[in-house]
Amino acid sequence: MKGVVLAGGTGSRLRPLTHIINKHLLPVGELPMIQYAIDKLSQAGIQDVLVITGKQSASLYVDYLGSGDLFGVNLTYKIQEKAGGIAQALALAEDFVGEGEKFVVILGDNLFLDPLQPMIETFYQQDEGAMVILKEVEDPRRYGVATLKHNQIERIIEKPEHPASPFAVTGIYLYDSSVFEIIKSQSPSARGEMEITDVNNVYAATGALAHMFLTGWWIDAGTHESLFQATLLVRKGYS
Repeated sequence: MKGVVLAGGTGSRLRPLTHIINKHLLPVGELPMIQYAIDKLSQAGIQDVLVITGKQSASLYVDYLGSGDLFGVNLTYKIQEKAGGIAQALALAEDFVGEGEKFVVILGDNLFLDPLQPMIETFYQQDEGAMVILKEVEDPRRYGVATLKHNQIERIIEKPEHPASPFAVTGIYLYDSSVFEIIKSQSPSARGEMEITDVNNVYAATGALAHMFLTGWWIDAGTHESLFQATLLVRKGYS
């Protein structure tokens, strides 16, 4: 299985810091944010990893991560020329993944305690489709929220004002290669982006969207407050 780390976007919620550097290179504890995703993939035995980022700080990623050898992975890089949503960035991985392969995707600003290996092993046993990783949270309104029926995801609603469940969709996704054809069939949302929620709902509509839950802590370090909280969490122990 291969891994993809999405490290693009504008980082608007972290300005003015992101006026000078991509948010995934901001420090969380002693390490740049992106290294946590790389380490999780390496610990799960994934060796081939694609990093997708914007032009702003691409050279800094190469300077720091290099070939990936120091982190136990083989790194490939691709540039998302213009921020257009998670699904648009993911589409750039098609040639890297290859036909018929399964792969795991991590959003670079998501930090979490659980190991990836159990998720990967479960997804390997799934014939086809996709899997999203959920986390029960107190206030899910800033996330995609999954509605479950008979332990199956019926639908995911993006940032609902009145969430139907406490189950947030984290930035950990597992797909088979059919995801690229699904992305091609989608249109930009009202905010002009290719939404990963729309892609996941295609799988959900056919009953092909599996899920697992994180049991340890998880944080989306995309705001000043959550970046601070992420530092506190990793200082308590990250494995």
